[in-house]
Amino acid sequence: MQTKKGDYNVRQSNLYIIIYSAILTIVCGGLLAFASQSLKPLQDANVELERKQNILSTVMELKKEDDINKIYAERVKELVIGFDGNVKEGVTASSVNISAEYKKKPEDRMLPVYEFHNQADPAKLDHVVLPVYGFGLWNDIWGFVALQHDLNSIEGVKFQHKGETPGLGARIESEEIQNRFKGKSIFNGDVLESVVVQKGEGNDFSNDPHKVDGMSGATLTGKGVNNMLRDYFNSYKNYLKKNQINLSLSL
Repeated sequence: MQTKKGDYNVRQSNLYIIIYSAILTIVCGGLLAFASQSLKPLQDANVELERKQNILSTVMELKKEDDINKIYAERVKELVIGFDGNVKEGVTASSVNISAEYKKKPEDRMLPVYEFHNQADPAKLDHVVLPVYGFGLWNDIWGFVALQHDLNSIEGVKFQHKGETPGLGARIESEEIQNRFKGKSIFNGDVLESVVVQKGEGNDFSNDPHKVDGMSGATLTGKGVNNMLRDYFNSYKNYLKKNQINLSLSL
């Protein structure tokens, strides 16, 4: 059967398109891979800067002109502890994947601790910042809780989320909600009471050291926050109680 010249031109045209598309895909893929690898150090640095900023924001008001890395280096000491409250040597806090540790039993977790020291007297401990992780209504929630020198009273919190409902559960990221935790206590004597977000909103719990006014329409997110805090306060309990004893002996 004789091949028509038109059919040959069509096949040649289709082959050209296929080869051109393949070459374009390879070239673009290579450029994207190169760009990704080139930008990774910058991306990692930005992630690390955000982590430090979130930790510092629980204990101090940061200004735009503040050198986050400098303040962090001068005032924060990083530790990693186990459930028993003892320090784990050879492990850095920045290397611990909190979301991966959250999936483990509390007894098996590596737990970062960020000790915030006094500017005038670096030997003096002002605050301790503890990472927390949990699950809200739709997805993961996480953050940091700063305790005052007594390792009981909350100095500040910084919460974030992956997929809570805008205007409802997503309000855990707002200063309005986070400020409600300030001054609350996690211990009731020797008993770990934790801090509990209440159902509903607009109630006055200023005289109750363990209750926080809730969020209208976000009961399940509030429960997620409660579970997260109780889980991680329990995980850190041995560390906190050991250091409370050491603190009382030093007074």
